[in-house]
Amino acid sequence: MGRKAIAIIMDCVFCKIADGTIPSKKVYEDDKMLAFYDIEPAAPVHIVMIPKEHIASVDALSEENSDVIAHIFSKASEIARTVGLKNGYRITTNCGPDGGQTVFHIHFHLMGGKTLGKMA
Repeated sequence: MGRKAIAIIMDCVFCKIADGTIPSKKVYEDDKMLAFYDIEPAAPVHIVMIPKEHIASVDALSEENSDVIAHIFSKASEIARTVGLKNGYRITTNCGPDGGQTVFHIHFHLMGGKTLGKMA
């Protein structure tokens, strides 16, 4: 009873990856998050980090659900080390159509493996 139900949106590709319906090449997983290799990498190392709970975007963050984002960022350096990123990396997220968000499940791109160019 004391366990919080995790919202899963069945037409969401990241919810399907989180629940194992769609396979992924996992880098890290715990009860709150999953990190896996991006299938269309924009850098030599490109990891996607997602909460297992469906949160549509940064605009959907609240006091009640923001703890999972802190958790994801607390694990980011461990994940970066695991995949061999020693000289730095970039973490980005997109919010909404004008921000370039194409999957409406909040996610963070951890990219590195080369010197990355300037941001837009």
